[in-house]
Amino acid sequence: MPKTIYQLKPAFQNLLRPATRALWKAGISANQVTIGAVVLSVVTGAVLAGNSQRPEVLLLLAPVLFVRMALNAIDGMLAREFGLKSRLGAILNELGDVISDAVLYLPLALGWGFPPALLTVVVVLSVISEMAGVLGLTIGSARRYDGPMGKSDRAFIFGAAGLAIGCGVPSGNWQTVLLAFMLLLLTITIGNRARGALLEGK
Repeated sequence: MPKTIYQLKPAFQNLLRPATRALWKAGISANQVTIGAVVLSVVTGAVLAGNSQRPEVLLLLAPVLFVRMALNAIDGMLAREFGLKSRLGAILNELGDVISDAVLYLPLALGWGFPPALLTVVVVLSVISEMAGVLGLTIGSARRYDGPMGKSDRAFIFGAAGLAIGCGVPSGNWQTVLLAFMLLLLTITIGNRARGALLEGK
């Protein structure tokens, strides 16, 4: 059993490899895919923000998050396997992740029963966890992806919650408990990434 969904990434990448090759042959760059993922997230976030009183709109969240994860995997494979790595791409990749998280998840504070303050803290800690992963590079370590609440784990939880509400599950205390659980795991994740970077850099 993987400790984080991120550990399933190699198998996911294998499924996406034919599509990645097709995009490469079509002349699509890794940076274009990265930007496409951000645009998808921004548009979806705008739709969520504009329809905060409609439970069914949350049915969009899970498929969009899945497509975003696929695009994130594809841009990495394009960069690594087809010689499309660039300094700009590295910046776009990291900024794209935190921007996408913010625009997809913050609109949930506008309705559907999610406690706004708690949700905002979850998003802030999500950004900090990604920053903690990148900080390893500044001390000679690798980019850290330690769990237990990485990007893919957050997408799974929010996607599942969106499906539940969209299918008619009523709002309630379970959302507060869910966000509190995420806060705990995000705190552990930040610590794991910082500790892993320090240990690797010795």
